[in-house]
Amino acid sequence: MTTDLGLPGGLALVPTDDQPQKAKDFKSDQEVRWCPGCGDYVVLNAMQSFLPSLGLKRENIVFISGIGCSSRFPYYMNTYGMHSIHGRAPAIATGLAVTRPDLSVWVVTGDGDALSIGGNHLIHTLRRNVNLKILLFNNRIYGLTKGQYSPTSETGKLTKSTPMGSLDHPFNPLSLAIGAEATFVARTLDNDRTQLTEILTAAAQHRGSALVEIYQNCPIFNDGAFDVLKDEPEQRLIPLRHGQPIRFGAEGAEQAVVRDANGSLAVAKVVDVDESRIVVHDATSDDPAYAFALSRLSTQDLSHAVTGIFRNVERPTYDDQARLQTTSATEVNPPNLSSLLRGNDTWSVG
Repeated sequence: MTTDLGLPGGLALVPTDDQPQKAKDFKSDQEVRWCPGCGDYVVLNAMQSFLPSLGLKRENIVFISGIGCSSRFPYYMNTYGMHSIHGRAPAIATGLAVTRPDLSVWVVTGDGDALSIGGNHLIHTLRRNVNLKILLFNNRIYGLTKGQYSPTSETGKLTKSTPMGSLDHPFNPLSLAIGAEATFVARTLDNDRTQLTEILTAAAQHRGSALVEIYQNCPIFNDGAFDVLKDEPEQRLIPLRHGQPIRFGAEGAEQAVVRDANGSLAVAKVVDVDESRIVVHDATSDDPAYAFALSRLSTQDLSHAVTGIFRNVERPTYDDQARLQTTSATEVNPPNLSSLLRGNDTWSVG
């Protein structure tokens, strides 16, 4: 007997008489070879613990990665997976999502892999709304190649490739994703296991492209990049909860996000503003301008960083429409190889 779980990835049919899966069932026999203290360990453990809650068989889950430390992820998951080409994981995952609607497809990438050589593949996957989930591990450095500055490194960053400081203005990955009108956009930290699990669950339940940025520590080449957020979470982190006023600070009430005179968003002390100006978070707002404004509250120096689900809206997915289009085309014009080979669109050379 089978049951339709109604989860992303298409059919997702699972025998109901199977024994429930546990976290250990998703651990492969491969030795985990990240550096001690790497934030990737937390994300891996959270993923292995969270996946059993989906009720999906391991053979209905696949992880596709590019190149980088984070891209070792598929080796450590006891599911299907592929360690693919630098920056091209979203493109490969798109092909898989279109042709295999029975799979839950996940992409694991880093700030260098996704936002440098893979930038175009990332934004076009998001704008097409392909039904896959992208985990972007952001440690603000190239870790695998030993410490060069990355597309998210802060201006002035001293690295082996920028000994006098980086001149580049960094990407804000969430602003980029929202600009591409991604239908699900979120951010969390590697040390916040509770929020990370909540976001992974919401991303899995979302039908369409989901981008989750994870601030992740590289203890060797950029150690402590996000320590200020972990040392002073009440003053710096702005957590989002759908349907709730955006407040933070001491006891979650000292500061708030408000509409300023120009209609954009700003941070203010609660005692200095009228209650009516405090923004109530709406992750389902169809207009991406609101989520974009939220993303701009996160600063390079991390004086503030917004976390949680910024945007979660519905839109037809690319893969659903591609399959529908193919079915429609074959119904009108059934495949005929002979007609294709001997049709009018031929020519002679010489």
